[in-house]
Amino acid sequence: MSTLIPNRLARASFLDLQGLGAAPGRSVSDGDVAALIHQLGFVQVDSINTVARAHHHILFSRRQTYRPVQLHRLVERDGVLFENWTHDAAVIPSAFFRYWRHRFAREKARLHQRWEKWRDPAYHGELDAVLKRIEAEGPLMTRDFEGRAGASTGWWDWHPSKTALEYLWRTGDLAIARRDGFQKVYDLTERVVPEADRLAKVDRETFVDWACRSALERLGFATRGEIAAFWWLLSPAEVGEWMTRNGDGLVPVAVEGVGGRGTREAFALPETLDRLSDTPEPPGRLRILSPFDPVLRDRARAERLFGFRYRIEVFVPEHKREYGYYVFPVLRGDRLVGRIDMRADRRTDRLIVRRFWPEKGVRDSAAFSRALESELVRMARLAKVADITFEPEWRGRT
Repeated sequence: MSTLIPNRLARASFLDLQGLGAAPGRSVSDGDVAALIHQLGFVQVDSINTVARAHHHILFSRRQTYRPVQLHRLVERDGVLFENWTHDAAVIPSAFFRYWRHRFAREKARLHQRWEKWRDPAYHGELDAVLKRIEAEGPLMTRDFEGRAGASTGWWDWHPSKTALEYLWRTGDLAIARRDGFQKVYDLTERVVPEADRLAKVDRETFVDWACRSALERLGFATRGEIAAFWWLLSPAEVGEWMTRNGDGLVPVAVEGVGGRGTREAFALPETLDRLSDTPEPPGRLRILSPFDPVLRDRARAERLFGFRYRIEVFVPEHKREYGYYVFPVLRGDRLVGRIDMRADRRTDRLIVRRFWPEKGVRDSAAFSRALESELVRMARLAKVADITFEPEWRGRT
């Protein structure tokens, strides 16, 4: 028989596991930032800089004394984190590199087969040359190779050296030493990832157990597919085999949907259920989240738990967008209460707020207005702009 997890408790538990259960205003050291990323598992990296890049925004939402230089130090100076792939490019604790070895082995076969269909196969002939050049010259960028094979004009026509760089990074022979602006600077993995993490190995069984158990720990409760999608290290079938082998150590749960609308069958670890009653109430401070925030990564899960339907409309033609190009979710307590369209205009040194849409049932009180405007001040600080301007009718309703 399944254990029922009421919706409000499910929301509070998930937010706590995702780093949003603690007060965001306390001071944060580099070690605290590293511990937070370890708790989350990884932080997605994205190039869009409408207000701030996603990786910085995600961390700022949780610790609003965080500064981007802290992440740079952890990656570039200390080697505590490395950059590779989960479902997308992400910053990952270097302690997990031993598990990524299994991903690298899989990617060598997968990318070889996939890229043969839509990349210039000449990149195979560049692999050794790229490695030898970086070994001799040190960290290099894509543009350092463009004179040899012609410049790339976009994703679909990477020149062979660019493809070789990406292949070697995705399969573990190269690592990202740093980013210049947002351009990757590649180096040999042995010069980026600390030796203790780089040389550590685990067998297949240990890897699978870690991938499933660590995902479930961070999700709190999950289905087979949700466990597989967390790291993107295993297929749902592989997770299913693990669940069959470890069935005695998993507890069936029924997670109540928002407003008591139905339940979702899932599984949890016994220790997670033991701690449920101690889950703290999320802080009441209003926070604007990144569109790539981990809480929103699984859109269907967010909709079931919070009743919040969210889509990123970057690739939607402007005339078909429901809200806007890059609209930010708004969290208050344990509720997603709205979304806001804003951008940093660095030329005029201001944050331009275009529109706020409250969710149905959210009361637009004076206290709510003060909380939202206080958060906008904090967002301006993150964006490194001095002023905030509001477009006419920015508080209009849909």
